Amino acid sequence: MIWQKTNPADDRNMCNWAMRSLLIEDGERLMLIDCGIGNKQDEKFFSHYYLHGNDSLDKSLAQLGFSRNDITDVFLTHLHFDHCGGAIEFDASKSVFRPAFANAHFWSNEGHWEWATKPNPREKASFLKENILPISESGQLKMIARNAQERVASEVFKGIDIFFADGHTESQMIPLIKYKDQTIAFMADLLPSTGHIPLAYVMGYDTRPLLTLTEKSEFLQRAADESWVLFLEHDPINECCTVMHTEKGVRLNKSGNLAEFCGL
Repeated sequence: MIWQKTNPADDRNMCNWAMRSLLIEDGERLMLIDCGIGNKQDEKFFSHYYLHGNDSLDKSLAQLGFSRNDITDVFLTHLHFDHCGGAIEFDASKSVFRPAFANAHFWSNEGHWEWATKPNPREKASFLKENILPISESGQLKMIARNAQERVASEVFKGIDIFFADGHTESQMIPLIKYKDQTIAFMADLLPSTGHIPLAYVMGYDTRPLLTLTEKSEFLQRAADESWVLFLEHDPINECCTVMHTEKGVRLNKSGNLAEFCGL
């Protein structure tokens, strides 16, 4: 009943979720953060995770004057199918897998790659080899180094730090993007929606929920202190939000779209 108030389910006990990507243009670099579920899975798969609506990655890129071939970097927060499925597609014969972004580097990290390619029974259904192995086989895979002693890696790319989180899955990467005088955090599955802001509200998918509590607390405290804009990949209504300190802990401050928060 609690979740029914924040993320209501339908009569099949299924919820609506968005799969937003974020496009960053910086000089000659055109980086896409996460790339959705893709469309190459079979009918049975999409009976459980069916797509709806008219939005698509190709349409969104075209509205900005770009195509997949313009993407130079695909940053994968983690390799669960709803975040990386769009990285790989069938060729014209529908018999061979190939990168959906022919001219891009794909960015992961060694700890998470090892976790995803040798999956534990808990996450095996989320790590689909057809989404992952062709990236490596293409020669387009690049790894981001992680210092095990530090939670945040600074300036991994120009203007982008990375917050590493291990509660949802091993070495999930949360990009912290400096834009003008603001920080935009691409929240991936550390904070799927505004309904997940209270610390105890964590996903059933999290492999280490108690660790998620610690990571969310650390992250949201700083986000409230520094007025970060939180870009929500999965919230079906709210594209972004900010948070604030209250007597009950960190809570929602404002929600809206990225253009409203950043003057785009």
